[in-house]
Amino acid sequence: MRELNAAALWAGLTAFVWYACGGIPLQLSVAAQLGLTPAQASSSVFIVWTSGAVASIALSLRLRQPIPVTWTIPGLVYLGSLAGRFSVAEIAGGALVAALILAALAAGGVGARVMRWLPLPIVMGMFAGSILDYLVRAVSATVADLAVAGSVFGGYFAARLAGSARVPPVGAALVLGAVAVALGYDGALPAVPWALPALAVPAFAFDPAAIAAVSLPLVVLAMGLGNVQGLGFVLGQGYAVPVDRVTRAVAAASIVNALFGGAPATVARNGAAILAAPDAGAPGGRYWAVVISSALTLVLALAATPAASLLQALPKSFVVALAGVALLSSMQDALEKAFGGAMRFGALTAFVVAVSPFSLLGITAAFWALIAGVLASLVTERAQLLSFWLTPVSMRE
Repeated sequence: MRELNAAALWAGLTAFVWYACGGIPLQLSVAAQLGLTPAQASSSVFIVWTSGAVASIALSLRLRQPIPVTWTIPGLVYLGSLAGRFSVAEIAGGALVAALILAALAAGGVGARVMRWLPLPIVMGMFAGSILDYLVRAVSATVADLAVAGSVFGGYFAARLAGSARVPPVGAALVLGAVAVALGYDGALPAVPWALPALAVPAFAFDPAAIAAVSLPLVVLAMGLGNVQGLGFVLGQGYAVPVDRVTRAVAAASIVNALFGGAPATVARNGAAILAAPDAGAPGGRYWAVVISSALTLVLALAATPAASLLQALPKSFVVALAGVALLSSMQDALEKAFGGAMRFGALTAFVVAVSPFSLLGITAAFWALIAGVLASLVTERAQLLSFWLTPVSMRE
């Protein structure tokens, strides 16, 4: 307890606000898009927050290092983009296969090598193309319902304009949008079951096309955008992180998540940027920031059932707009990483293919976007791609 300090406390609270305001609305929006029942949505929300919080607390206290484990936001958004293309059971089966692949890679100590063949710019181009539809629908929702969706965007941009670390933009969007919903709501509120969430095991279907379309992108998004970047940031802060041990713990959490309808776990790159940064206090006490934020998310997990039920009373424009603003920073980050350095043509190719309705052999565009992006770079940016392949993973920026 002597290492606990005010800076770590505030960093933990800040990360929790980000988790609550940026995570729950996005999870519920994706659950609605996939057509999950309230019980299924509740189970999914509960399991990913619980497994991540438990893994974070255990790793951080054991290692005395800030290791925040949550779930992959890009992976969750990608799953939502598959709504209507595959059944819920097929998506669940693909997610479980992805978790087993992550566990096998972790057990073999080869997790970071996944990115040897899939350059980050191309992955991010694919990701940006996959989530573009969310932002387009958010704009359409604003045109159709200016009072509610416009309030969401107004709150978001007002907070961005204020530039205060105490007022997270997504939190301001949530509050102002909720006020607009309350002022304009004229229906009866549904009965909210204030009960502990119940775990629900989804039905699993293992269709080869669904596995190809779901599993590989999830593995890449969870490892390449989460573990590699999140652990890389922590390593960059001077911590001697036992990467293999952490990766195995994250893979175990991913399997638990998949068994109960959740997205794969990952080392939180955004969480690490808050909880392992200098603003979180002296290096020896930053792990307390993770413990604090994780303890609060356990409480959040217990509210999964009422949160899932309240979604039924929310206007679709509010949910769609809120998901849109929550994804703006992810889209910006994806575009910057896709087009801010090497292999930009490959990234552009991946983006264009991913945003299209293209499919082949029953496999959707995101899978082929990765293939097309690598081939495009091999043809037009061969020197950059070969340099990437020949550079050890530990030396890549």
